Amino acid sequence: MAHIYYSYNKEQLLENPKMPLICKPDNATVFKGMADEMAEEIVKNNAAGKKTVFICPVGPVGQYPYFVDRVNNENIHLDNVWFINMDEYLDDDKQYVPMNHPLSFRGFMERTVYSKIRPELVMPENQRVFPDPEHPQLVPELIEKLGGVDIAFGGIGINGHVAFNEADAHLTNEEFLAQKTRVLEITPETRTANAIGDFNGALEDMPRYCVTIGIYEIAHARKIRLGCFRNWHRAVVRRAGHGEPTSEFPVSLLQNHPDITLTFTDFVAQLHDE
Repeated sequence: MAHIYYSYNKEQLLENPKMPLICKPDNATVFKGMADEMAEEIVKNNAAGKKTVFICPVGPVGQYPYFVDRVNNENIHLDNVWFINMDEYLDDDKQYVPMNHPLSFRGFMERTVYSKIRPELVMPENQRVFPDPEHPQLVPELIEKLGGVDIAFGGIGINGHVAFNEADAHLTNEEFLAQKTRVLEITPETRTANAIGDFNGALEDMPRYCVTIGIYEIAHARKIRLGCFRNWHRAVVRRAGHGEPTSEFPVSLLQNHPDITLTFTDFVAQLHDE
């Protein structure tokens, strides 16, 4: 059965969606907006003497250079900030891929974010958190101890996954939303899309396993900010904004979150390259 929302033009896409949709002119404005929200939340919380807790993705990543520049140029201290990264690839033994692996999210964050921030401003290493495949319960416990997540930032996968919370039609919506941090096998669709987008199509060398923050932790963040910019995101944002909530397309289960936005580019809003 064809779904009419996949044929929505930009005007139809933005009309009465089930979650707030924001269209910006290009990638730079999407990424800069995300970086500005990160910096401003930290500045606000620092002024109030509060800690800041973010769930952070490696995908999208274009926000980080803007964020690093603001931190360094405006002397934004991160000593009371926690970055809890969403996920990491695992090898066939379900251990972290090495940090020097071209797909390692830990390596990316070290090279692109932490090493670029002035040493006197960057947060301590124990506040740069990744889910641990050996002890997946540590992230939910840490979030509870810190008093919750201020903002969960992220993208959306081709089958609607947020972090690596892969679609699972066998679960009810309530069962799906109850899933916490865990190790799982990556679906063929996600491995293929990520190979094309991030690994020059080298599907045979794509990791098969990952550790991921659960949809539970994301859904319970006080704010959720999602960004989309790839050509196949055209279908993703249409289903996220207008489809029915279902565990077969996990981001749709966040439609009722009290403070969520999905921001995408004009390129994504168009149905064809122009």
